[in-house]
Amino acid sequence: MVSRRIFIVIVFCCIGSAVLAQNVKVKKETARVKGQNTEGVAVDLAGTEEEVNTAFLRYLKTVGKVRQSDGVFSLSDVTINGNTYAAPVYGLVRPRESMAQAWLGISGSEWSPEMAEKINPELEKVSYEFGVKFYRDKIQVQIDESVRALTAVERQQQRLANEDKNLNAKLLDNKKQKEQLEKALENNKIEYESLLKKLDKNRLDQDSLVVAAEQVRKIVEMHRERQQKIN
Repeated sequence: MVSRRIFIVIVFCCIGSAVLAQNVKVKKETARVKGQNTEGVAVDLAGTEEEVNTAFLRYLKTVGKVRQSDGVFSLSDVTINGNTYAAPVYGLVRPRESMAQAWLGISGSEWSPEMAEKINPELEKVSYEFGVKFYRDKIQVQIDESVRALTAVERQQQRLANEDKNLNAKLLDNKKQKEQLEKALENNKIEYESLLKKLDKNRLDQDSLVVAAEQVRKIVEMHRERQQKIN
């Protein structure tokens, strides 16, 4: 169990390192919005279309009011760097080989040339900041998972350390009991041998008393016979 937890931590750290190696690059891209090819900017991100779409929607809500229709985000009341824009900004997420692309752009017919020139650099910054946040959030998820796995490992280590302490205490008690039992066994052996000797002596004493009793019995008979002879 412990080695498996450690392996999980290592895997997460390796994955996190791979994400850290990603560079966020904003490039100009055209997307189909309202049946028209629309110029904009985009970032390619190492993630599924679903997770990029979820993250993009969440991020766009911090920029303006978002509505979604046919896979296209429409932003109104867009506020960037303290400047609010009335004309809409569009966004969408689409697959790009093994990655997913987050795109942002405006329709030239809805913006004056001056305002379009002003917001386009801002959209590049927004796209870049989203790409950075996307990767940082992914890393944070991996960090959180790694920390949880590491915490589990540390708890397991503490549990094993406590178990080791308890086992050592039990081992010490067992050793003392073993010494006491060995001493008791030695005393028992000595007592056993002493009892055997006493038993042997007791038997010898009994044999001697048997002989002595027979001799005394003969003397008693002899005295009785002498007593009978007196007349």
